[in-house]
Amino acid sequence: MENQENGNQIVYVLTNPAMPGLVKIGLTTRENPQLRMDELYSTGVPFPFECVIAKQIEEARAGQLEQALHTAFKPYRVNPSREFFAIEIYQVKALLCAWPGTDVTPQVNKETEALPDVEREAGKRFESRKPKRPNLNFDEMGIPTGSLLVSSDTGEEATVIEPKKVRFRGEEMALHRATQLALNVEYKIKPLHYWTFNGRSLQEIYDKRYPLE
Repeated sequence: MENQENGNQIVYVLTNPAMPGLVKIGLTTRENPQLRMDELYSTGVPFPFECVIAKQIEEARAGQLEQALHTAFKPYRVNPSREFFAIEIYQVKALLCAWPGTDVTPQVNKETEALPDVEREAGKRFESRKPKRPNLNFDEMGIPTGSLLVSSDTGEEATVIEPKKVRFRGEEMALHRATQLALNVEYKIKPLHYWTFNGRSLQEIYDKRYPLE
């Protein structure tokens, strides 16, 4: 990777196959964030970290952004002395993408390719062995046709019309699309956290119907 411009820092988001459901949000003053990833990949971590997004930002604002992200996701911080958060990747990626700066993710990931193949592939093999839970199905979740789902963010209602479809704003669509419209976003999003049925989160209902083994 080319050297950072003077006074710039890099805010990054990392994941690790050994830590499902967690993301690390950090900042580095190093010219190459890959060096920070290498530091984190110690003997106590079975797989290398993967960079979801890394953004080069002027020094005066980089610290503000990191602090803002940590504050926004404080309820989901799993340890106050560690920068790990139990959130979905898209939640933090969307915020970081909207912040002014230079996306250096491709350069970081390109340098990750320098790792031995056996190390880079270990995490992928582990991911492929994890059991997959079923796709969203309202019938199987005990939510019959005609039920009203309520957006946790806007209070809007969506009507279940099929096991995998709702009617929202007068149109038939999948719940993930209704979520995008309700939140006014276009990036990929997992919808279950954003809707309730009879006062219960759809994520809670889904987890009870399809518990993790």
